[in-house]
Amino acid sequence: MKIVILGAGALGTVLGAHLARAGGDVTLIARGNRAAYLQEHGATLTGLVDFTIPVTVVTDLRQVQNADVLIVTVKTYDMAAALASVQHLRVESVLSIQNGVLKNEQLAQTFGWKKVMGAMAWFSAEVLSTGAVRFTVQEGFYLGALPEGISPGVQTLGEQLSRAGIVVKVTPVIQSLEWSKYVVFTCLMVPAVLTRLATYQFLQDEQTASITASVLHEMAHIARSLGIPLEDMGLFPTKHLSGLAHEDTVTALRQIGGQFASRAPTHKVSTLQDAEQGKRLEVEETLGYAVRQSATLGIPTPTMDTCYKLIAGINHYLQ
Repeated sequence: MKIVILGAGALGTVLGAHLARAGGDVTLIARGNRAAYLQEHGATLTGLVDFTIPVTVVTDLRQVQNADVLIVTVKTYDMAAALASVQHLRVESVLSIQNGVLKNEQLAQTFGWKKVMGAMAWFSAEVLSTGAVRFTVQEGFYLGALPEGISPGVQTLGEQLSRAGIVVKVTPVIQSLEWSKYVVFTCLMVPAVLTRLATYQFLQDEQTASITASVLHEMAHIARSLGIPLEDMGLFPTKHLSGLAHEDTVTALRQIGGQFASRAPTHKVSTLQDAEQGKRLEVEETLGYAVRQSATLGIPTPTMDTCYKLIAGINHYLQ
């Protein structure tokens, strides 16, 4: 398959490097200093793997006219401009591993729902100051047809990514998994940005774990109201946690914090990584989207409402 990856940040580089190492036909669309670095030095991954591989990098989008699969990995706030730049592409399938769930609607507006695959990556990686990418968590790259099922295209892409060394999990319930990941991302992003602590630190603390639990329950309420069942996966059994009483959820989160302390002590939520570097934050398309959904549905989300205002204020300052 000819695969084009739009965005060469941490996750785009992880995917592109693995595919290139496996001999796949993969092109990364990048810009600025990131594009220059990859063209000169190739893609370097450290952490779970350790290798450097030359990659095909394109900065002039007119050089790319078609692809079997387009994978979007840009930041959520860059989505509209990014899609406008590639709307000329002839693609068979398109997917995004961005945070949140707004992404699928945006892809469908550009390419049509028939071409949109559901996808989510339970990965953690960050671009280091050296230009290398530190890859620290690979719990699974989930793929499925929307709203449910497994298509031949999904199966074929899953097999190619798996051969490249990506832990792929093809699933018939991708919408539920995307929402489950969205719930986890949101409840971790809030305390991460507001405390500036590593993930294990704010999860192990009783007070910040309590805030995390409140956001998790409010997000789960939105999902239930939309008729979307949650699923358990990885370190975060979202379905199980959302069914617990608040105090029990706090206890469970603190135990998960202990697992992070031993397995991924350096893990930081991507939004915190951006805040530390003074970059714009993915707020409106993630936490902001949830707050707007809750208002439309008439669901009270007092913790998220307050935290959204705080983080939106931080984001305004960063911009």
